[in-house]
Amino acid sequence: MRAKDALRASMRAARAAFDPAAGAALAENFLREVALPEGSTVAGVWPLPGEMDLRPLMLALHERGHKIVLPQTPPRGQRLLFRVWSPGCAMVPGRFGTFAPDGAVAEPDVIFVPLLAFDAAGNRLGYGGGYYDRTLQALPMCRAIGFGYAAQCVKEVPAEAHDQKLEMIVTEQKIFRPSDGRKGLLF
Repeated sequence: MRAKDALRASMRAARAAFDPAAGAALAENFLREVALPEGSTVAGVWPLPGEMDLRPLMLALHERGHKIVLPQTPPRGQRLLFRVWSPGCAMVPGRFGTFAPDGAVAEPDVIFVPLLAFDAAGNRLGYGGGYYDRTLQALPMCRAIGFGYAAQCVKEVPAEAHDQKLEMIVTEQKIFRPSDGRKGLLF
């Protein structure tokens, strides 16, 4: 879809000016406003260049007793696989410059989803591989929380039938809560 490709290109370029260290403010916003169910398994991500650094939030959730998992990117067309992470664990390089723990496999209850852009309706523009859409479709009870910079909010993200909506988007400035009630928040 041409509209998605154009938006991807412009948001990748704009993201170069964003501060990856804003992940600490994102963590503060989330921890202040959202209480995850005790014992939840939470999927974060190891940051790619230009992405918001989610590690401050992952560390805080780990310290609160949540199991943290990170995605391992499989061959194209498959859903993500999640491996258990803890501070200081061995990380192995993966596809597209990603890193994943060298640990046990576990299914998340909550997935933090990276994005290039999002809108007020909870639509997300990803990198174009469909990994998160396939994963969220395969895990219908999993909570989908987008994360990124507030400046990545756009008027409208071009959405297709297979695109999975986000229930919440957390940024360094605020938390966006789309009103369509896709699954209804548990937290």
